[in-house]
Amino acid sequence: MTDIASGIELRTLITSEGQLRLSLERVSVPQPADGQIVVRVEAAPISPSDLALLLGPADLSTARAEGTADSPVLVADVPQRRLAIIKGRLDQSMPAGNEGAGTVIAAGTKAEHLLGKTVAIVGGPTFAQYVTVRAHDALVLPEGATAVDGASAFVNPMTALGMVETMRREGHTALVHTAAASNLGQMLNKICLADGIGLVNIVRSAEQAALLRDIGAKHVIDSTSESFEADLADAIAATGATLAFDAIGGGKLAGQILNAMEIAVIRSGAPFSRYGSSVHKQVYIYGGLDLRPTELTRGFGMSWGIGGWLLPPSLAKFGMETVIAMRSRVMAELKTTFASRYTAEISLADALKPEIVAAYNRRATGEKYLILPQKT
Repeated sequence: MTDIASGIELRTLITSEGQLRLSLERVSVPQPADGQIVVRVEAAPISPSDLALLLGPADLSTARAEGTADSPVLVADVPQRRLAIIKGRLDQSMPAGNEGAGTVIAAGTKAEHLLGKTVAIVGGPTFAQYVTVRAHDALVLPEGATAVDGASAFVNPMTALGMVETMRREGHTALVHTAAASNLGQMLNKICLADGIGLVNIVRSAEQAALLRDIGAKHVIDSTSESFEADLADAIAATGATLAFDAIGGGKLAGQILNAMEIAVIRSGAPFSRYGSSVHKQVYIYGGLDLRPTELTRGFGMSWGIGGWLLPPSLAKFGMETVIAMRSRVMAELKTTFASRYTAEISLADALKPEIVAAYNRRATGEKYLILPQKT
């Protein structure tokens, strides 16, 4: 049993009148049942997957600070036209945070062996000082690893490994990845270099391209270059990539990738057909850095697909044996392949300041904020 009766938790609420309210609330800490643990959360990253719940469709240009120094509140307006798409969450105060790491301070039956261990956890809510989770959802960090080291041990590492596993299961041999200078993109590069997999990286600046080349990336294409489409086709031809994972979502990029894949296939000697090549070309959209509509200029024949890709349903398809192997690799390479870098470390109260919210909501490639819930 734990002596901790309550702790501070970040809550997000969108009212039916169209107002986002982020606040800090004192909540009780449930005692662990059989197979559960209580974790003192010491580090939790703010990932793009957290922002959809945390901020919803709020107009952050209207964000303002309310409340008091001891009980801060961030308020922002939500356009009325956007309320219908989030009807299911209106007027409900909800916790947030998908993953994090900390120390096990209490454990139920069959989980006592985790007491005192530093663990990474997934499933949330981790934007809180304490959380009660299933022991199954925790991984003991390697000797010498800190909570900061393990805070991002699930979402990005398992996503990068999941992309490679999807590639293999669907019969592809190489990958294209957008927003490739992100923490996730750097992990994917290291995996592909170690495993001998061809990878085409699409970035949005010369600085991002240099960052990836410094870690050994071979094919790095700058989408702001005048020669982007030609360079992309050359890199895809060199790798044979027929599968892409797109974090951008909106705009022309997905269509440009499919067209470049078709050009590369034809260049390899595919026979002419009025319907395009018979080689299947696939783009999975897994993010929404660009919220505009996805535009397709059809020059890639009839053998293609665009779909959504999410980590949880993909892991369910892989099966437990594969997932355990993936998790083991993450722990073994936590400080190398799967190391994360953070732009800033902030407190729970800091996460409600308008200027900091604006910064982490930019979702800029390579920028990631880390909440330290125990920080005052």
